[in-house]
Amino acid sequence: MKVILAEPRGFCAGVERAVEIVERAIQVYGPPVYVRHEIVHNKRVVDDLREKGAVFVEELDEIPNGGVTIFSAHGVSEEVENTAKGRQLPVIDATCPLVAKVHIEAQRYESEGREVVLIGHQGHPEVEGTSGRVKNGVHIVATPAEVAELSVADPERVSYVTQTTLSVDDTRDVIEALKERYPNISGPDVKDICYATQNRQASVRELAKEVELILVVGARNSSNSNRLREIGEEMGVPTHLINDSSDVDSEWFNGVERIGITAGASAPEKLVEQLIGRIRELGDVDLCIQDGIKERVRFKLPPELVKDGEDGRAPRRPSQNTDPVASA
Repeated sequence: MKVILAEPRGFCAGVERAVEIVERAIQVYGPPVYVRHEIVHNKRVVDDLREKGAVFVEELDEIPNGGVTIFSAHGVSEEVENTAKGRQLPVIDATCPLVAKVHIEAQRYESEGREVVLIGHQGHPEVEGTSGRVKNGVHIVATPAEVAELSVADPERVSYVTQTTLSVDDTRDVIEALKERYPNISGPDVKDICYATQNRQASVRELAKEVELILVVGARNSSNSNRLREIGEEMGVPTHLINDSSDVDSEWFNGVERIGITAGASAPEKLVEQLIGRIRELGDVDLCIQDGIKERVRFKLPPELVKDGEDGRAPRRPSQNTDPVASA
């Protein structure tokens, strides 16, 4: 069997930063450190961090007074931030800088007197965080049909922002519907949409042209991983989303000679390596890597976790008045 690895795949810069923040916080301040919600949507990553001393909680009231608190890569609402400040919890923010950028854009539009439309999935942690950054609330839409049902106070003063784990392709129809209904609507440039989401989806589209089966490594609750699976299926290739190699069904490979493998932005590379090992158990494997985009994006760590000499600064105690947007 020929196995083609998608390029790029797996961890994006925002996820790498978030995971490193938790690991460094444990090293610098000692366990336990408390993380509100899953730091990223991947059980293996969460379990590994839990073994090292991270405690994952759903809400801040589960964190003891003085407990070092980390906000996940998905970002949080202003209410959550203010609650942490009110309790004087020492906060380290792991919000992806691209998510923080969306927060700032949404707040800027509101300050200009515009109603904000958020293109995204209701209930997703990132959408909840962004919604909670706009004092007057947002209109959440995911489809053109939902755009048709919108009701705004002034059609001339509307703006939109997007969930970062959606790509240009995911949002194109919705944006077109918004522009058709509100010709004067303003929104971010296409380049502002998450580079990692776009790159991984583009690689799967190319991969689908070369293979007979696609395996996507990623969590069931990962928006970007599910979208990779959907794209493979849309391209007419049987595609399966798996948590890890234990989910593999050997019958998938019957009569298949060319297999594509990719991974969601929150899936670690070691899960891909284990999957390749599982496929090798089924037969000889000719492994190659897709000729794709090489990502070199890296995001800075919060100043609380900069190692001595890394930036000319030594680590300092997390602030009790950290602004999650600014610190990203």
